[in-house]
Amino acid sequence: MPANKTMGPTQWAMLLVLSVLWGGSFFFIDIALRELPPLTLVLLRVAGGAAILRGVLRATGARLPKGAVIWRSFFCMALINNVIPFTLLAWGQTHIASGLASILNATTPLWTVLAAQRLTDDEKATPAKIVGVCLGFSGVAVMIGAQAMNGAGTATIAELACLAAPLSYALGGIYGRRFGAMGIAPLQAATGQLVAAAAVLLPVA
Repeated sequence: MPANKTMGPTQWAMLLVLSVLWGGSFFFIDIALRELPPLTLVLLRVAGGAAILRGVLRATGARLPKGAVIWRSFFCMALINNVIPFTLLAWGQTHIASGLASILNATTPLWTVLAAQRLTDDEKATPAKIVGVCLGFSGVAVMIGAQAMNGAGTATIAELACLAAPLSYALGGIYGRRFGAMGIAPLQAATGQLVAAAAVLLPVA
């Protein structure tokens, strides 16, 4: 399915709100990790999100789709887009500063451009895209501040974990394109993957 190439005021506003929520989450995760182990925190995140979205789904009169193929896709999406990246980031933040983790996570668009170049037919990289994501990454680093890099190199494994998380997000974004082709609405897909993520994490956490 071809991606929408244009964004209106509503889409830009939604992107701004998402950026604030996504960026601010690193600060709150850092606080929560002082009291909770990483897997427990990740479980609470996905279970809470699943509960909220189930309520929204009911309020709109929609239901979660059924079928083994659909739910297998939900579980695959949950692993790629929730369980793996959330766990890597939460564990990584137990060893490095939340600012550094957020900078590493900001490589998601770069990974997405590279993954889309390899795995899609309609989202090929262009010079403008490459320059854009590099400028975006640089902007995030400037806003976070140079002091966030003070711990760089002292916890290499944690840094690599936080760098692998956005790669997982990028693959999840590409994998999730299939839900549109399956006739599954975005709200259903989001709810299904969070329910699946909670089911995976519950016995582990």
